[in-house]
Amino acid sequence: MKTKNIGFIGGGNMASSLINGLIASGHSPQQIWVSDVNQEALQNLASTLKVNISISNEAVIDEADVVVLAVKPQVLREVAENAAASLQTKKSLVVSIAAGINQHSLSQWIGADAAIVRCMPNTPALVLTGATALHANSNVSVEQKDLAENILRAVGISLWVEDESELDAVTAVSGSGPAYYFLLMESMEKAAMELGLSKETARLLIQQTALGAAKIALESDESPEELRNRVTSPNGTTQKAIETFEAGDFSSLVSKALHAARERSIEMSKELGEL
Repeated sequence: MKTKNIGFIGGGNMASSLINGLIASGHSPQQIWVSDVNQEALQNLASTLKVNISISNEAVIDEADVVVLAVKPQVLREVAENAAASLQTKKSLVVSIAAGINQHSLSQWIGADAAIVRCMPNTPALVLTGATALHANSNVSVEQKDLAENILRAVGISLWVEDESELDAVTAVSGSGPAYYFLLMESMEKAAMELGLSKETARLLIQQTALGAAKIALESDESPEELRNRVTSPNGTTQKAIETFEAGDFSSLVSKALHAARERSIEMSKELGEL
């Protein structure tokens, strides 16, 4: 991958995170090209990361072996259609990180023979601990799949799904997932303050506990249920809290929330594809 030129159309937070991750993993900034309508953002990327910049999407496409579409979903159609001729001429791999835009829409805008990988990253990519699911259309070669995967691995883990429809479930789980954990942390912080802890003490304890629990889960072969049981002593404080969660139908509520998020992802894909 280090011999490949990577172009980004859009220089926002997610693009910046990917660029930071690529450079940290050894990719030369001189092999990275970025275009954006925001010249201030471009100048900032050039000065801090030493990448190549341009206000022209076509100039970036001309230099790139792979083009990452990193613009807002609402403007992706216009950007894709305007760039279609250049993308078809260059025959670059196209990687889309725009939420809600399916491959059918992308192929209509760019070209039926375009090699397209659609990705669903999440916001922890901003701190290089992201989780990304990818799906490739039938025009993507094995080498191109490896290239797309390596780009997203620069900011965390990446994995492939067999059916594009699975990305709606991925959106509900990992795409929206950070907000669920933040909600739990927010609720715990409020309760801890009711118990007499200061906001600063509560927040630090909760943040470190969340980090520790995630680290244990990542490094263990045991299931979440087994890990929970290990720290739940019979008739102890944890059991009392768990019983209270269960009395409120916690698992059912989580299931309803994720199903609702998936259904909204499906709706948004239809809405955005028609823009």
